[in-house]
Amino acid sequence: MLAYMSIPDLFLQERKVVSVLPAAYVGKAYSYALPEGSALPEPGTFVRIPLHSRTVFGVVWEQEDLPPATGALKEILEIYDLPPLSGSQRKFIDRLADYTLSPLGAVLKMTLSAPAAFDSEKGISAYRALAQTDIPEKYRQVMAFLQGGEARTTVQITAATGCSAGMLKTMLRNNFLEKITVTSPPPCEFPDPARGYCELSPAQDTVAQALSTSVRQASYSCTLLDGVTGSGKTEVYFEAVAEALRQEKQVLILLPEIALSNAFLDRFQQRFGCAPALWHSALTPAQRRHTWRGVCTGRTKVVVGARSALHLPFPSLGVLIVDEEHDPAYKQEEQVIYHARDMAVLRAHLEKIPIILVSATPSLETMQNVWEGRYQHLELPARFGGAQLPQIDIVDMRDHKPPDSRHFLSDILRTALQEALTRKEQGLLFLNRRGYAPLTLCRSCGHRFECPRCSAWLTEHRHKSILCCHHCDYSKPYPEVCPVCGDSGSLAPCGPGVERIAEEVKEYFPDSRIEVLASDMSENHDVLKAALTRIRNHEVDVIIGTQIIAKGHHFPKLTCVGVVDADLGLEGGDLRATEKTYHLLHQVAGRAGRESLEAHDPGRVFLQTWMPDHPVMQALAAGARDGFLQAEAAMREAAHMPPYSRLSALIVSGTHEAQTLEIARQISAVAPQTAQIRVLGPAPAPLSKIRNKFRYRLLVIADKSLHIQKTLRHWLGEVKVPAAVQVSVDIDPQSFL
Repeated sequence: MLAYMSIPDLFLQERKVVSVLPAAYVGKAYSYALPEGSALPEPGTFVRIPLHSRTVFGVVWEQEDLPPATGALKEILEIYDLPPLSGSQRKFIDRLADYTLSPLGAVLKMTLSAPAAFDSEKGISAYRALAQTDIPEKYRQVMAFLQGGEARTTVQITAATGCSAGMLKTMLRNNFLEKITVTSPPPCEFPDPARGYCELSPAQDTVAQALSTSVRQASYSCTLLDGVTGSGKTEVYFEAVAEALRQEKQVLILLPEIALSNAFLDRFQQRFGCAPALWHSALTPAQRRHTWRGVCTGRTKVVVGARSALHLPFPSLGVLIVDEEHDPAYKQEEQVIYHARDMAVLRAHLEKIPIILVSATPSLETMQNVWEGRYQHLELPARFGGAQLPQIDIVDMRDHKPPDSRHFLSDILRTALQEALTRKEQGLLFLNRRGYAPLTLCRSCGHRFECPRCSAWLTEHRHKSILCCHHCDYSKPYPEVCPVCGDSGSLAPCGPGVERIAEEVKEYFPDSRIEVLASDMSENHDVLKAALTRIRNHEVDVIIGTQIIAKGHHFPKLTCVGVVDADLGLEGGDLRATEKTYHLLHQVAGRAGRESLEAHDPGRVFLQTWMPDHPVMQALAAGARDGFLQAEAAMREAAHMPPYSRLSALIVSGTHEAQTLEIARQISAVAPQTAQIRVLGPAPAPLSKIRNKFRYRLLVIADKSLHIQKTLRHWLGEVKVPAAVQVSVDIDPQSFL
């Protein structure tokens, strides 16, 4: 007779227990029972678990010796046969969560960002050659390509031999080929470090050797690769990539924006013989799955990605590179709020590998670390191949006003652009403002079109005939009459966007070929790549763009650059306004004359400004970058601002304004009272309403010696925050909106 166990007896059985951190908005790991018969998984093992009423992915976390479970403990649903998350990365997740005051599980969720990667891998069809003695001439190229018995996909065969898919099917029917199922190879599995070596200048070679040496040493170091625009920084750090590949290590290269990866891919492929794996938000789920698994298994060797790539599960990183390290796009402003450059330095330190920060305009924080000896400093002070840096001219708009309020280009800039077009060269007009006009108003009653969900004006996008908000994506068709007074023909655009500048250029140069580049007009990689190809092939005469065109691009025919409104970034109360403006305008200027067409023509840059005496304008015109940074550092130190102090922002938001303000006041009322810390606010945020949520900010200024995270934890624990109100903590804020 079979003996059946009662339910109480079943729960009283001792079962093995492990600690699992869910990839969810939770602050700690939880105990889970192992399935019966399962071996104890090592820390880092990927699992699927029940959490409340749903199932989520998780990772077996560090744990003390947990006692066996005898109660009704939830059981792990599935244990995945993947390499475990490394100890250094688990420590990185711990440290990032601690630094940013974020829930531990929310940080892990950024690593487990490809749910499809845990599905069983599906096979794809491939062809393999069968032994044949009499091979027709038309089949010989295919058979030669498949020599050695390796199976290849249809795409691989047709790309290498030029044959058609129909021919492969015919060869299959005639027993020259057999079809088998294989797993799809991961991206960038076999980059060749020796393939496309580029001859470097003596200065480049010296720097490249130093970077390669740091990779061979396989220990932590942080190096600033500081080179003027066009100096060949990419080719130099490619030698560090090559050295890591020779050491059979993986490489991560961070770029600040997706758009820059388009220009990067061709250069990488020429150097290493294959495209790098890409990682950014525009990938399809299938692409994310493919790359994530390739990284996790160690087969994908090089990843080029946006800030989120920092969280991929690399088992064997050899070097980490942050290109354009100064760029504000490295700051993530939602959910887990962190700066990818700073966290990349942390990850490199924990992985015990070198990190290379790359920029022509390093951030003040990075330069401060150089000045204090914490970072190594390698310089490339001249452009590659003898090309000269462009001449920068300040155009005082007080003396060179456009003819009327509908025009925005000065006579000097128009003349320079005309001269470039006459020489069959290209011009670039830069304005960091999307759309046609930032504000539309009624000339009859004064009504201004404002977003109903945000405290922001609606921007006109004439090519789509809409008014839209750039903060919440609210949009409405462009109205024919004023909604307040009903007057028709009274709506007027105020100020320029790139679309309006394009309209003006077409008026002055009707035969010119114009390309407008902005994030809303280049909505995917294919569209942007096609536009950049047209520019490089000189199918475009005048480029008009936002910051999407300001960096990372090389256009040989571009000799004239005009900044339509050089003062734009200096508006507002941003602590880093002058530094950010300098960075951006310097990068824009660096597009000119990168490949000088004539020895005497280094390219020209024109800065249209109403503040010609501003330190930013004077530093740009004089090429005095280091002097500007030292002056900026002196002002920050006198004001007790970063990098000479620590800032933290508390953003209190909620759907009910009075309740939100009350919680902000309660937080302020219990603020710590010490000489090491000062609290400003609460005050309405400059953008006081976003997506129907009211926002108040408190700014915390603390001495660098203070453990600010510990202080904030204790302080915020004193206030009970209702569910309808959210309090976000931004350590080291970059934006003050």
